[in-house]
Amino acid sequence: MNKFFNGRIGAVLVLGFSSGLPLALSGGTLQAWLTVEGVDIRTIGLFSLVGLPYTLKFLWAPLMDRFVIPIFGRRRGWIALCQMVLIGIILGMSASSPKNALWLLAILAFFLTFVSASQDIAIDAYRTEVLKTPERGLGAAVSVTGYRVAMLVSGALALILSEYLGWRATYMLMALILTLGVLAVWLGPEPEYSGVPPASMKEAVAGPFTEFFSRSGVWSLLALIILYKLGDAFAGSLTTTFLIRGVNFSVGEVGAINKGMGLAATIIGAIYGGLLMARLRLFNSLLIFGIFQAVSNLSFMFLALVGKNYPLMIFTIAFENLAGGMGTAAFVAFLMALCNHRYTATQFALLSALASLGRVFVGPLSGILVDEMGWTVFFFSTFLFALPGLILLLVMKQVVIAIENETVKEV
Repeated sequence: MNKFFNGRIGAVLVLGFSSGLPLALSGGTLQAWLTVEGVDIRTIGLFSLVGLPYTLKFLWAPLMDRFVIPIFGRRRGWIALCQMVLIGIILGMSASSPKNALWLLAILAFFLTFVSASQDIAIDAYRTEVLKTPERGLGAAVSVTGYRVAMLVSGALALILSEYLGWRATYMLMALILTLGVLAVWLGPEPEYSGVPPASMKEAVAGPFTEFFSRSGVWSLLALIILYKLGDAFAGSLTTTFLIRGVNFSVGEVGAINKGMGLAATIIGAIYGGLLMARLRLFNSLLIFGIFQAVSNLSFMFLALVGKNYPLMIFTIAFENLAGGMGTAAFVAFLMALCNHRYTATQFALLSALASLGRVFVGPLSGILVDEMGWTVFFFSTFLFALPGLILLLVMKQVVIAIENETVKEV
């Protein structure tokens, strides 16, 4: 296993951290700053719109496929540029004031999410191209780990530090921490093959679609991307509400176990799953981890049947997050395997956006199902929602195996 812990994995880990750090600084942490400074609730609500670039990043991803920054290579150049701009924006936010320059802070927060989303595009492309096939599972796992740790640093830790250092000093410290990403770009290896950039913007925009939709079984692939984690998304959409309202655990208990231990279990599951993938290969990993995800939803059903029970709650949260972490590692590796290196930035952005559709639409439907059927039947239904993706995966076994066995794809 030690052979997988190398410079490529190390760079992906730190860049995952760099990717996750700006998120809370334009989201929950900024919201807390505005609240403490007495900004009215309607304005705070409007600030949530600054996160829009994260959902639309595929629109400008072709630019990052087409053009190359003349330092550090095709992908690392874009990452380095985004990181330097992010550091400047965060420092600018630290010098702003919700009381005296609210709209300047809003503009800076919007640009923070735009540049952060652009960094995500470049990091996703770099990770896809730099990792060798056996490393993809572990690479996806350490990237998720770095991302989650960074969210804690810029979220929970930043809120704690703000009480001692103040908001401006806290944001300045976050900008300083982001320099770790610059170091990773500098020391990180260049991919052995990162693809030839598209010859024109027309090709950069149309090429990713033309290439992808020219593949056999493309519609089944798209369906698999949407369905694979659908059951997991359904179960996770109302977990917190279920634990508080459905089985009457306190908010503090839910925070400590569901959020704290759940995060640790997700990280452990992702890393363990990533290591297992080198032995199991892609198809077997997707199938076995997908089954674990589906079965883990049934543990919530048993908790709903039994009622408030601490040991069962701890087991349920641990099992669900371990399985989810393993499934995420395999799924991200699958998305990486689908990308043509000529169009990695655009194709990964599009495929990941497509994968998130399930999470977007299950929330409203979940509430209706719980209201109509109750918690026990709801969680059994989330197990059933996981089955179509697994069945489709079995049908597409040879296609998925062929995708993993392909050499680097070129147009």
